[in-house]
Amino acid sequence: MFSKILIANRGEIACRVVATARRLGIDTVAVYSAADTEALHVAMADDAYRIGDAPARDSYLAADRIIAAAQASGAQAIHPGYGFLAENAEFAQACSDAGLVFIGPPVAAIRIMGSKRAAKQRLAQAGVPVVPGYHQQDQGDHTLVEAAADIGYPLLIKAVAGGGGRGMRLVTDAAGFPEALASARREAAGAFGDADMLLEKYLPGARHIEIQVFHDRHGNAVHLFERDCSLQRRRQKVVEEAPAATLSPQLRRRMGDCALAVARAVDYRGAGTVEFLLDAQGDFYFMEMNTRLQVEHPVTEMITGLDLVEWQLRVAAGEALPLAQDALAIDGHAVEARIYAEDPARDFAPSSGCLLHLRLPRRSPTLRVDTGFRQGDRVDIHYDSLLAKVITHGKDRSQALQRLVRALDVVEVAGVRTNVDFLLALLSRPEVAAGPVDTGFVDRHRHALLPGPMTIPDEVLAHACLHLLAHCRRRRRDRAARSADPHSPWHRMDGWRLNEDNRHIFEFRCNDVPIVITVHFRPWGYELDLPGRRMSARLVGRDRGRPAIELNGHRSRALVIAQAGSVEVSYRGQGFRLQLHDPLSDAEDHQPGHDRVIAPVPGRVASIHVTPGTPVLRGEALLTIEAMKMEHVLSAPCDATVAQVHCSTGDLIEENTELISLDT
Repeated sequence: MFSKILIANRGEIACRVVATARRLGIDTVAVYSAADTEALHVAMADDAYRIGDAPARDSYLAADRIIAAAQASGAQAIHPGYGFLAENAEFAQACSDAGLVFIGPPVAAIRIMGSKRAAKQRLAQAGVPVVPGYHQQDQGDHTLVEAAADIGYPLLIKAVAGGGGRGMRLVTDAAGFPEALASARREAAGAFGDADMLLEKYLPGARHIEIQVFHDRHGNAVHLFERDCSLQRRRQKVVEEAPAATLSPQLRRRMGDCALAVARAVDYRGAGTVEFLLDAQGDFYFMEMNTRLQVEHPVTEMITGLDLVEWQLRVAAGEALPLAQDALAIDGHAVEARIYAEDPARDFAPSSGCLLHLRLPRRSPTLRVDTGFRQGDRVDIHYDSLLAKVITHGKDRSQALQRLVRALDVVEVAGVRTNVDFLLALLSRPEVAAGPVDTGFVDRHRHALLPGPMTIPDEVLAHACLHLLAHCRRRRRDRAARSADPHSPWHRMDGWRLNEDNRHIFEFRCNDVPIVITVHFRPWGYELDLPGRRMSARLVGRDRGRPAIELNGHRSRALVIAQAGSVEVSYRGQGFRLQLHDPLSDAEDHQPGHDRVIAPVPGRVASIHVTPGTPVLRGEALLTIEAMKMEHVLSAPCDATVAQVHCSTGDLIEENTELISLDT
């Protein structure tokens, strides 16, 4: 076994590998960028090397710097985690050339499976069923347009070297194909350095089933059963479970045997995942093989009681697989939910910023939390927006789902927006609770699952107001104690007005929409005139170390953090950011006839499609932002003429930056 390994990754997977290595007595070396100097994975490792600036291409994708760090540290092997260089054949070869063990499959297997085109061609010849589509090398626009017409719509455009939903587009008709192709190529080139595409027939109603396989160099091979990853948004997984519900033992055996055949076809070693589409008729088709550990591997660990990272290390060190197929069994059910820093109300746009507060569920034998963040850390625009994974285990699917809902319900995040509320809505759907759903489920039910961008619960506004009132009362009390006249009426905090009702008016803004709330002071507490209704409220001591309030006779909990000019409220797992509005600062230059296109997320300007003077129609693409590995196209809000462009391609921009002025 190795005595020291370097982990060529960051975030929760780097922390995950450190935990197993520590248990096995193996020293670990972390690498980090300028943005990750204080990151959790750096603190957990035994040693750490800074390898470059924040952009991944200057750090986590800089293979030569990573290998130099491994050599300098005395590491014997490199664990690539997932993402970044995990499926990069050149990096695996460079490790070998440098005398380092790459904790992953052989270079040849990575090359074949790293190209969806080569993989499907190889496996189709071996008799493995593949999704009908275009998998050839000719990448000319005309060729792809003709191939799309032959396949028929709807279809998927997929990056040949892609993964994680990046470089993938669903196209429903011929008119949308050219723009979707151009966008997918840009995204794939930025994420993987390869803009080649393949086309696949879209199979509506299909489930995404994947099989975990393991091979060693002694000829032993096993599969560790299947995972159902059909609950997806933007073609990225958000909830995964193992085993797959309603899968018969016969179908499980057939899919497992096929997955092992796929791995044997490329002389595989180590951990891999073979992904299939399973249609409503029970037929399955090979999609791709991920030559690495998967984000969702914990659900497999929960139902098998195994540590897959330990198996990776043992196989890479030349040991045989610890167990044979007949010694493996499924114990209960496990479900995983991915918590992302993103805003579901804005099409899951990524959210970055400082984690002012982070509370995750307490771990137990049936509840696991994998994360690479702590309170006070910053979610950076340069990397994936995954905050944490919450995994629960139960004796059956129903119990595992119930435990997951309870676990998510205690999550509190302030400083960035998250998808926790979306996850709770998704897991509460009767269709999800009843049994398996297909990959299109979220899209079909998005209006029921996603709140409108202006939806702010009255309870959130009430918590914000009472928190600010309590803060002001403390300040007034402290000021009175320090003053020469502590009983002066200027220190009062009861909204007193001559011959009028005692009240205080709060003005907030959220997404440029004004929210006015009047708080009436009463002997027993307050009455609040909220946008939706009037509520009675009073402070009722402290709950879990925080001021607790009672709203309309019901105890309510929320985390509230006030900053200069804004208030962050974490309520039922969802974060809300309210700007405190000062009417005297409203003298902004809003010329009639002009409108502004504002950056919805922080990121980098990938491309600009217009120039000053360009006439545009409503919905026409103006520019494209790249944020956290995904592209976001900003469109004209109305028919207009471009007045000014305030940015350039390649610029790093903050959220709410004005990018384009429009003359309407």
